[in-house]
Amino acid sequence: MTAGAAQIIQPQYFADARNAVRHVFIRDLVLPCSIGIHDHEKTAPQRIRINLDLAVSEETAQLGDDIRNVVCYEGIANGIRDLVSSDHVNLVETLAEQVAEMCFSDSRVRVARVRIEKLDVFQDATSAGVEIERINQNAAPESRG
Repeated sequence: MTAGAAQIIQPQYFADARNAVRHVFIRDLVLPCSIGIHDHEKTAPQRIRINLDLAVSEETAQLGDDIRNVVCYEGIANGIRDLVSSDHVNLVETLAEQVAEMCFSDSRVRVARVRIEKLDVFQDATSAGVEIERINQNAAPESRG
């Protein structure tokens, strides 16, 4: 493949004053989760770690020190807890997609980067997992970049 034919991936800036984007994040949320394709993974929950980065449109109005004027990381964390405590999921990829979709229920969220790691998979590795980045196709028109 030639350099011209290669797809160039541009990083998403999660905090960007020029484009009125705020960075909302959750770091190292460790939860028990029923996840995995193997029989032994279906009998007991295992620990996962979730890291989340959201690019969020800043409202043009003043914040007014009012929680309704921001994307609330507590609400996002509670939504993740609800997802993780519901049904068994086979793939970390599936859970990552569910987390991203849940974040997009707020149209101010432009981009979600979700990393999910299984912490007890290999004795000789800290973790194994997946990271995805998704763009909210339904973001409010004034928040599309």
